[in-house]
Formats: sequence, C-alpha cells, structure tokens
Amino acid sequence: MIHSLDITISALYITAIFVMGLWAGLKHNKSKNGSGEAGAYFLAGKTLRWPTIGLALFATNISCVHLVSLAQSGFDTGLLNGNFEWMAAFILILLALFFAPFYIRSGVSTLPDFLEKRYDRASRDWLAVISVVSAVIVHISFSLLAGGIVLQTLFGVDMYASIIVISIITAIYTIVGGLTAVVITESIQTIVLLFGAVIISIASYNKMGGWEPMMDVLQTTGQLEKLSMMRPHGDSSGMPWYAVFFGYPVLGIWYWCADQTIVQRVLGAKDENHARIGPLFCGFIKILPVFIFVLPGLFAYTLSQSGGLDISALQTVSDGKTVVNSKGIYTLMITQLLPKGLVGILVAALLSGLMSQISGALNSVSTLVSYDLYQRRKPGASDQQLIRVGKIAAGIALVVSLATLPLLNSYESIFNGLNDIIAHIAPPITCVFLLGIFWKKASAESAKFTLWIGSAVGVIVFTVNKLYPETLVGQVPFMMMAFYLFCFCVLVQVVFSVFFPVRHTSASLQLFWKSPLESLQTPGWPGLGNYKVLSVLLAGIMCFLFWFFR
Repeated sequence: MIHSLDITISALYITAIFVMGLWAGLKHNKSKNGSGEAGAYFLAGKTLRWPTIGLALFATNISCVHLVSLAQSGFDTGLLNGNFEWMAAFILILLALFFAPFYIRSGVSTLPDFLEKRYDRASRDWLAVISVVSAVIVHISFSLLAGGIVLQTLFGVDMYASIIVISIITAIYTIVGGLTAVVITESIQTIVLLFGAVIISIASYNKMGGWEPMMDVLQTTGQLEKLSMMRPHGDSSGMPWYAVFFGYPVLGIWYWCADQTIVQRVLGAKDENHARIGPLFCGFIKILPVFIFVLPGLFAYTLSQSGGLDISALQTVSDGKTVVNSKGIYTLMITQLLPKGLVGILVAALLSGLMSQISGALNSVSTLVSYDLYQRRKPGASDQQLIRVGKIAAGIALVVSLATLPLLNSYESIFNGLNDIIAHIAPPITCVFLLGIFWKKASAESAKFTLWIGSAVGVIVFTVNKLYPETLVGQVPFMMMAFYLFCFCVLVQVVFSVFFPVRHTSASLQLFWKSPLESLQTPGWPGLGNYKVLSVLLAGIMCFLFWFFR
C-alpha cells in the first residue's frame, strides 16, 4: 500500500493527461475547417514532425507491460531480454530506409491500404482483420494485464475494477481527440515514463552499492551468465544467440514496419524526411531500456540474494519448493526502495505506459475499421460517418480486450507470453511485406495464399504447442519457431508466384525497390540530421553495445 501523497500525485497526473488529451485533440480537429475531417482525426492531418513521431513510437512500444515484464525478465534471466530492445534499433533503421518512403509516397492511410496497392483487396482485407486482432490482444490486453497487476499490488484494489477505470479515462480522450490527442499525450508520457524509470534505476543501484557488489553476488550465487545477452546453444532460457539473430527480425519487422498500431505515427508524418528521422530518433531512445528497465530487475535479484530486498510477499510454496512470482517485482521495488512522493511519480510513469499503449492501439483499431472495413463496403461514407464508426470500434475493442485478460494471465512471464503470440502471428505478414517491396515478381495471388496458409499454420502450431508441449513442435523455442514459420511462408509465396505470375498495376509498379540502393538516392537533410548519417551512427553504436555485452 502507498501513502496518500503518492495517491494524490497519481490522481493529479491522470487528470492532467485526460484534460490535455481532450484539449489537444478537439483543438486540432476543430481547426480543420470545423468539419471533423477524417484525415485530421485519424492521421493528425499528416502534420507530425520527427521528434513527435520518435517519442510517440517509443511510447506506444514501451508500455506498462515493458516496465513490469522487463524488470521481471531482469530478475529471472538477467540482461537476456534486452535483446528485444536493442535489436529493435536495427529494424527501425529498416523502417526509415526502406519502408517509410513507400508509405509516404503512396499516400496510404493504413497498411492494409498499402497491401491493396501492392497486391490486391484480398490481402488488404486479411491484414485488416489480423491487425485489429493483434491490436486488441498484443497492444491492449497485455498492457491492461500488467497495469492491473501493478495497481492491485500498490493500492490493494481489485485488478479488473482498477484497469476498467483507467481504460475508460484513456478511451474518452482517445476516441474524442483522435491521433493528435494520442501523439501529444504520448510525447509527454514518454518523458514521464523515462524519468520514472531512471529514478528506480538509480535507487536500485544505490541500494546495491554499485556495480561491483552486484557482480560479487552473481559470482557467489553462480549466476554470472545473467550479465550476458548472447547465450550459447542449449541455454536453459531457450534463447541462444542464433535464435535472437534469426527469430527477432521476423517479429521485429512485423511489429515495427508492418503493424498499424506502431506505423500509424509514421503515416501521419509531415513529409518523407520526418517519416525517416522519426523512427531513427526512436532507435536511439531504444538504447535506454536495457539500462533503465531490464537492469533494475537484475539489481532486484542481487538485492534479494543479499537481503537488501524483501521478496517474501512474492513467494509461495509448491510441492515443497519455494516459488517466486516475479510478476510483481517492479512494484515491490517501488514500495521498498523509494521514499513517499517519488512513489507517486513512479506510479504516474507506470500509468503513462499503460495509457499511451491503450490510446495508440485504440486509435489504430478505429482507423483500420473505418478505412479498411467500413469504407470498403460503403465507399460513399462521409467523414463524419467514418469517425463515428471508428469511435464505436474503439469502444468494442476495449471491451473485448478486458474479456481476454483471464486467459493471458495464465502466462508465467508476461513478456514471453506477449512475444510467444507475436511469433505465431508475424511470419506471413513479415514475408509478404518484405517480398513485396524487395521482389518485383511477388504476385497478388501469392500474397493472398501466403497470408491465409501462413496464418492457419501459425494457429495450428500455437495450439499444438500449448496442448501438447511434450511433442517435437512444443519443444521448439518460440523465437526459432518464428524463423521456421517465416521460411515456410517465403517458400509458399515464391512457389505461388511461379504458378501465378505477377500482373502489375500502375500503382504497384511504384511500390517495390528496383534495387536496395534505390532507397538511398533521396538526398535527405544536410549535416548530422541526414537519415543516412544517423542510420550509420545508430548501427555502429548498437554493434558496439552487442559486442560489449556479448
């Protein structure tokens, strides 16, 4: 339980974000000739600049799930899951160099819209449905679960009641204000979230007494491998180094380059340069999570081993063995390591992550349903009708997300559960996007069949994995399974492209690179702000970090 001062700080923060989101969204939408124009509502009138895009990308990605689950993973396996954060920087370079230019030049409002221009309507429809489902489960439900765990532990309130209240508050300003309300509040929430994460990092570091005492504890307990991000074959984590390098790109390209919830910020860019620099800016910020999200969890482990952190509240006895429910470790750190007042700031940071994730996903769902499902069937729909349908869709999505929480709560690790689901959704989508922009001969029929067959196989494999974990399929780590499913999807699309040769339209002829170097022909801004310079700089920094923590 926390002090009344901290409760007051948290309540004031929620109120401030709610008011700011409503004000920003209503002001922007009203300025668009007072008509509530759909483009202004869903894509902020395509006026977003690179700092806002980068911060909004980071905020939509780093939710309450990450603060809670990355600390949990740091406690359980050390720095290993930091791979998901640092590998993302390379994928954001791909987004900036190869994907963003096509999205901006094609003038699309959604990624399914892009697939229709590159392939056909069947591909668009399928991706629209999958994108809505993934937004509900991946972006909203898991965030609500993590937020509920935090609020229940801190305030002693019912998990479902607390997240329903937060969800309604977030949904109101998101549904009323549209994308402008989302990105402005996300930018503020990113700063609050980072500030809060830095506070808990410093507190855990000071409580431990520094890096050397942590190393001593790890050596004493025989856990020095927790400092390594590159694990050998057969590692008990199920994530050796090759699984990271082969499996993560499959998950990452879907998540960062082909998922509407994330890429919608890029689609709202003012121009191509802002669309390129925004993701690169986000890539630089992605360096931080290992140090401020994962590392505190590792400090929590060494503190618990040395008596500096009491984890008895998380311990239960099962079959005569003491088991630690590490899902609540971040909350435990907040209450035991911070003085009153600062606890309220940390709760505000956690709520920032929760609210930004929900708002971004709800705006994505409303855009997809309005443009890709409703407008398809009623092409003459007015802007007001599109906005109304989008708002209704967002409300329904929130209710469905709340209904899935008990099922998702069965995962021991929130972070692994999240990525396990993504690993079975991503392969066919990653395949059709990659081949679509890099291979001229990728045909519409091949994309359609790849999405259908790949998604069906992913569901079958996921089901077998959960129902029969002792089988060969059940023994394959989810990262490698993602890679195997991706290879299968590539084979399917290549074979069908041979049997059903491509018939390009005037639009699709402009939506693939004739060569990879063609994407670099745009000069970009001069000096350090050039997208090529920033891409090389970011890649160099990440290579050094991986080598240092190998």
